[in-house]
Amino acid sequence: MNDRISCLVLGGTGYVAGELLRLLAGHPHFRVKGVVSTSSPGEAVEAVFPHLYGAHPTLNLSPRDAVPDLIDRESTLAVFSAGPHGESAGEIDAVLRAGEAAGVDLRLVDLSADFRYASVEEYEAVYGVSHGAPHRIPEFICAVPELAPDAPARHACHPGCFTTSVVLPTAALVRLRLIETEIHVSAVTGSTGAGRTPRPTTHHPERQSNLFAYSPLSHRHGPEMECLVEAAGGTRPAIHFVPHSGPFARGIHATLHATLKKPMSAGAVAEALSAFYENAPFVTVTTAPPRLKEVVGTNHCRLGVAVRGRHLVVLSVLDNMVKGAAGGAVQWMNRLHGFKETAGLVQPGLGWL
Repeated sequence: MNDRISCLVLGGTGYVAGELLRLLAGHPHFRVKGVVSTSSPGEAVEAVFPHLYGAHPTLNLSPRDAVPDLIDRESTLAVFSAGPHGESAGEIDAVLRAGEAAGVDLRLVDLSADFRYASVEEYEAVYGVSHGAPHRIPEFICAVPELAPDAPARHACHPGCFTTSVVLPTAALVRLRLIETEIHVSAVTGSTGAGRTPRPTTHHPERQSNLFAYSPLSHRHGPEMECLVEAAGGTRPAIHFVPHSGPFARGIHATLHATLKKPMSAGAVAEALSAFYENAPFVTVTTAPPRLKEVVGTNHCRLGVAVRGRHLVVLSVLDNMVKGAAGGAVQWMNRLHGFKETAGLVQPGLGWL
């Protein structure tokens, strides 16, 4: 127990933070030393997240100004940042400066969008706000873990849930040179993807028994997908992305349409994708359509392949809270510290919700 690396969770009252705390409660190499919150300092973790009762029984949320004390006397520290887009970069910079001042070997994984682009200009063009710590951008890698096995950076930014579901199949197909580089995507997300604060389009009465698209062909994740596929596959595709809000809480179901460069069977495409991800324990490929309940609660992404002539359809399902956020972050932190990639992430699915 005492040999485990201490970790901090920033942005401690959101859904992603709660999911991080759930996963870290059973992690063999990390122990949660502090959870930082600007909205609920002093509250017990169990009061904010009743479903975590018994997981962190003595842990209370700490204010932001407690970070230097939480960092003090640690030789190595893992930090997970689950703060909002546009606000995280400045807080991350302050934490990294505190770690540098204390001489701590600090590794950080960010779950906001603030370090998803390699340049300030790209980030500010998409998000419309000034970047809070542009000098820190070179210290981060942004990628789905499976697509950057030899990442040299000290810190990582895990892509968003929609982006993860699309980039995993698309980057592989592009790198294998199996498809033309124009892809059409329709994807449905659960309500947890919109965060904890209710809004008109996320409020339960609006989403229950309902399905609707939003920001068709103009959603900000579209450019992120294209950048990440280019970084992993060497060619920038044109991704026409239409997101939808679904009437369920957890999960993403994405349908990708692409044109094969030459006719192939579904089995041949599935075999090529399986070979590409043969060393990726969290990605599986079949010719059967995957279902959300097969992956909810897990860090897995399942891909299903269908083909008619040169028309390829890939179905991608994952849990937006795990593989698309907290689980991907833990996977990255395992990598940054040299642990087995599956450490703390082998939970089976929930099955029935």
